[in-house]
Amino acid sequence: MNDPRSALVLFSGGQDSTTCLAWALNRYAHVETIGFDYGQRHLIELECRLTVRAQLHAQFPQWRDKLGDDHLLDLSLLGQISDTALTQARAIEMNANGLPNTFVPGRNLLFFTFAATLAYRRGLSVLVGGMCETDFSGYPDCRDNTLKAMQVALSLGMDTPMTIATPLMWLDKAQTWALGAELGGDALTKLIVEHTHSCYLGERSKRHEWGYGCGQCPACTLRSRGYVAWRSNGAEPFPDTEVGDSLG
Repeated sequence: MNDPRSALVLFSGGQDSTTCLAWALNRYAHVETIGFDYGQRHLIELECRLTVRAQLHAQFPQWRDKLGDDHLLDLSLLGQISDTALTQARAIEMNANGLPNTFVPGRNLLFFTFAATLAYRRGLSVLVGGMCETDFSGYPDCRDNTLKAMQVALSLGMDTPMTIATPLMWLDKAQTWALGAELGGDALTKLIVEHTHSCYLGERSKRHEWGYGCGQCPACTLRSRGYVAWRSNGAEPFPDTEVGDSLG
């Protein structure tokens, strides 16, 4: 792909955002990254994201010149007003409303708002996120309709076209593993296994075939099941998705 636009990837350092970063580097002329410190329990991901960026720069010369600046924003206020298992040391469980208590209300909406503010200043017109509603935990701010509405609001509120691209929106985790392999081969798969972090509990002492993590939290469960399914059954073709495509 050779899209002349510049993109800003919401990059946590996890499997999904790393796959999205590779997808963006393969597609857009210039790519920057943004991360958020919101008092998350798995703060280790902020260290992992720097390692992943460094490894991408070192191992993939075809993307090296495209990878631009990284930005880390302090959103600690979000952690202060949140009562969730991602921002406090508490057991992961389901709430009475049917959502897991790992759901941080407003998180992705704030992420995109701040990302768009930065993108406006930096001259970046595409915001890339790893949100997915095919294989996810039920978070309403990961749904396609939410992000369609967000794209419209940002474009109108800033009086400039903003595209939200969600390449994982209709993929399950097995297909996400397959997409990574398609984009960067065994080297990217190994990078994802060794250096990315998805575990909600911030566990980095336990090494599994699919990477590091507790092996029990929802993020580890999805990641491990997807890895096993990908290795045993392969992956179905994956669509190329932008929210803007479905808006017409």
